[in-house]
Amino acid sequence: MKTIITCFIVLLAFKSTAQTYNVKDYGAVADGKTINTIAIQKAIDDCSSKGGGMVYIPSGEFLSGTISLKNNVDFHLAIGAVLKGSANIKDYKSYEKETYGINYYGLFYTHDAQNVAITGMGKIDGNDKVFFDWGKAKKIDSTTNSYTRQKQNYRKVESGGLGDGPVTPIEPRPRQMVIFSQCKKVNVKDITLANSTFWTLHIADCDGVLIDGIRLWTNLLVPNADGIDVTSSSNVIISNSDIRAGDDAIAIVGYDHHFEIPGFKRNKKDCENVVITNCNLQSNSSAIRIGFLDQNNVRNIQISNINITNSNRGIGIFLRDQGNIENITVSNVYIQTKLNTGDWWGNGEPIHISAIRGNPEAKLGQIKNVNFNNIICEGENGMLIYGTNESIIKDLSFEKITFKITNSKLNGVAGGNIDLRGQSDPEKQIFAHDIPGLYAQKVEGLKIKDFKLEWPLSMPAFFTNAIVVNDFKNLSITDFNGKASPSNTMLKAISLKNGEGFFTDLNSKVVIKNNVK
Repeated sequence: MKTIITCFIVLLAFKSTAQTYNVKDYGAVADGKTINTIAIQKAIDDCSSKGGGMVYIPSGEFLSGTISLKNNVDFHLAIGAVLKGSANIKDYKSYEKETYGINYYGLFYTHDAQNVAITGMGKIDGNDKVFFDWGKAKKIDSTTNSYTRQKQNYRKVESGGLGDGPVTPIEPRPRQMVIFSQCKKVNVKDITLANSTFWTLHIADCDGVLIDGIRLWTNLLVPNADGIDVTSSSNVIISNSDIRAGDDAIAIVGYDHHFEIPGFKRNKKDCENVVITNCNLQSNSSAIRIGFLDQNNVRNIQISNINITNSNRGIGIFLRDQGNIENITVSNVYIQTKLNTGDWWGNGEPIHISAIRGNPEAKLGQIKNVNFNNIICEGENGMLIYGTNESIIKDLSFEKITFKITNSKLNGVAGGNIDLRGQSDPEKQIFAHDIPGLYAQKVEGLKIKDFKLEWPLSMPAFFTNAIVVNDFKNLSITDFNGKASPSNTMLKAISLKNGEGFFTDLNSKVVIKNNVK
């Protein structure tokens, strides 16, 4: 009996402290016209100062500029509630960066807070329609085009319309729609995030983050409209979500100077212990991007049970700076990729792994210990593994892979190229190259097992062997099922050049070796 009484007292105490703060009680008006920034911020501040609880957004459309969550606040949007970004850039908090001048935060900027959440079945809307020229496509510069197979016709839209975009931004525009910076114990659950003008949800230098059951839909024509960006954060779970983004759907990167946030003390902090599971993804760039100009390490990434459809690039791992990228497992994934028109990074590769200089000053890090298992792919370009003398890719395995290469109506304007953008050599941004089913160079410890490759009946002449591996050490190819492209039937399925240490269960009719020991 004493135990029951004690529990009842504890429940009463919890009920008395976990209060609900309705923004309407603070003067917020759901008329789609009134700017409610001050009223909403008052509710947040009051909630946090009194020990925490729920800030409640009832049904209706509430316009706002930048607001900041505080400790122990659950920002909850009811069904039918819409928090919409103001059309006036002056309603957002501004900040100045030496490199870029004056910029503006988006709807949420939460810094150095604990036990914070955004929940509910409502919607956060970035109001992208007022910050872009929807009749004008952003073009690829002529210098970049000059090394492609198609030159100035690269990714050109024959009708002169928008094609796949991207549309042209009207600057200044709000930046990250939702930022959590140096926060601990963050939850984002069940919410809909839509129409962002830049990155949608940015997790920066945080620890202990759960993103679950969300719908994140940006306009597929909008550049920089990433879904979720996790930078230099640890212990992050992204699960059970539907993410459709104009730019990268999910990006996992070490912190770098390009995305520094004012008020954010620079730390030497790795991005580590990230789980991505049970999600549907779509992107006009990379569905999952790991790495870029990483000054810190990226490691311990688990990706499983993912559908990637209608995307420009499937899973991309990019090393361009001093941080290492290591310990990555990708399993039980379906990937469907296609060629695009317009100035999007990527060129239809289901899997892209590259290590090439982007920072002209740093000593390059390394990609190592990456495993792909039980992957089904359909794509309009081959898989790419692109190491360099400065950074050899090590200990990479592909096991139980089924890859069906498909013909593309855009081969004439986009096919037969490799896209390594985000690196420092102008001749290696986008350049013409033959396309095997899988191309690898500068690799050590590459293992390919139970790999099945299918071609359509006809392909352009730039599609060649099934597998090409150049400049390797310790290569294993077993249980392979496939042949060269139907456009090059005289080629052997597998071509190897400049290697040491090769094991296979295949015969000489399948493999051609040139300077392989």
